[in-house]
Amino acid sequence: MTTRKDFGSQEFRPLTLGELSTPVLALHALATVHASLPAPSLSISTIYPDQLSLQFFGDLAAFEAWREALSIEPGGIEYGEQSGGRTRVLTGYTEYAGARIRLTAYGDVLIATAGGGA
Repeated sequence: MTTRKDFGSQEFRPLTLGELSTPVLALHALATVHASLPAPSLSISTIYPDQLSLQFFGDLAAFEAWREALSIEPGGIEYGEQSGGRTRVLTGYTEYAGARIRLTAYGDVLIATAGGGA
């Protein structure tokens, strides 16, 4: 994966919009091929100019639909928690149309109550 040089580095220079074309074209391809899937929050960054990030907040079913569409194996999904264990974070990666795709979902961690319910 391509990343930018350190901001303090003498090699640092601003990127051009054209240098972000790989994830932009991947987004176009995804929107064409998977137009019926739920719309994610999208991110393209000059920090990771070859990466397109697709994010879902509170919608794990949408994450799963995209995981299947992108052929990311269930075993390839990273699990984490944040906010003191109240939020689960699922992340998977794949390549699509020359771009690295980062698929992320954020959802509530269900805590069992003393009565056994969630």
